This record gives sequence, structure tokens and C-alpha cells, in this order.
Amino acid sequence: MLTIELINNNIPRLQLKDSVSKALRLISDFRVTHLPVIKDEKFLGLISEDDLLDQDEPKMPMELMQEFFIRAAVHDNEHFLNAVTCSNQFDTTVVPVINEDNDLMGVITTNDLLKTIGNFAGTNEIGGIIVLEMERSQFAISEISRIVESNDATILHLNTTVHAETGMLTVTLHINKKEIAAVVATFERYEYDVIYYFGNENFENEIHSNYRHLMNYLDL
Repeated sequence: MLTIELINNNIPRLQLKDSVSKALRLISDFRVTHLPVIKDEKFLGLISEDDLLDQDEPKMPMELMQEFFIRAAVHDNEHFLNAVTCSNQFDTTVVPVINEDNDLMGVITTNDLLKTIGNFAGTNEIGGIIVLEMERSQFAISEISRIVESNDATILHLNTTVHAETGMLTVTLHINKKEIAAVVATFERYEYDVIYYFGNENFENEIHSNYRHLMNYLDL
């Protein structure tokens, strides 16, 4: 999905002549932390609530606050995940969307991004979740898919993250079955470290965790 498809045109945009007090009122009314500032429809940057609150003069126009503008935006033909990156990087609740001429097309709110990420991750699909931990060199999508499919299941979504301290890879699988005990057992048979799983067998997780800790203790 492209950023242009998620644009919200209800969020106001500020002009250079608008005052600090007006900007703060709009930020409060629309429950955002930043608002875009434009001149002749060209995007100049985002102004933050924090920077506005630091000003002693409520009538000060945006034109005198350009040093505080955050030049954060995505283009209208980018994938929506770039907007997620932009929001995280600059800690904003809105992400401006511009065209190749730097015209402000609108903004994407973090609420809309969250809903889109949920759909993208298949959270609306019925199924179970399995979380694996492994060395990066051990990661092989083909083998992981084969193990899941050998249990008559399909991977709906796969996500990987790297633990900052250990460098270990965490692989989260969303599969199209709630009864995942057989899939978990197959992964363990192939010596994968299953650290969590969520399905109809949720109640077994604590027992499973205690068993693993016992086995690790006995190996000492």
C-alpha cells in the first residue's frame, strides 16, 4: 500500500502567518503532537507542540519559528512502511505526504498507520503465533515454511527482529491454524528454540517453559 492511499485531509495545516496560540489550539483540538506548515501549498516542515509551548509570545507567527521546523516527510509514491519509519524516527503523530514538487498532499496519522500495520500483519486472520529464536546463520525461510506446511498449515505473516544485546534473531510466525501444538513439536524436533506460542494451547505455555528450564538445568 502506498502512502497516498492513507492520506488524512482532516488534519489542518498552518500558514507562516498563523500564531503560536492558534497552532497550540489546533494541536489540542485534533489531538496531535505536530502540525505541518506550508507556504503556497509547499511543505516547509512540522512544528511540534513542545517547541510551541516553549515560546513566551502567543502571537508569534510561524514565520519566526522556522528554525524549529522538522523537515520530515514521505513521498506520495512510497510504501506505507516508510511512513512508519518516519514517524518512529521523528516521534510524530502525523507524517506529511508530499509530491515530487514538494506540495503537501496531506498527512498520515499514527492511528491510521497502526490499523494498516495490523492489516498488513494479518492480525484480522484467525490463527496462532509461534515465536522462534535462533542465530542469524540458522535462519532459512524455506525450511521454516516446509516445517509449517508439513503440518497442513500456512504462514500468513513472518517477521524478524534482531536482539540488540545478544544479536540473536527472533522470528515471529502467524499461521492459519489455532491448533499449533503439532507445529511447535515439529520445530522442537528440528531443534528450533520455540520461546513463545499462542493458540488454543496457550495454557500449555507455562508448563512448556518450566520443562525447558528443567532440561537446561539438567544439562549443566
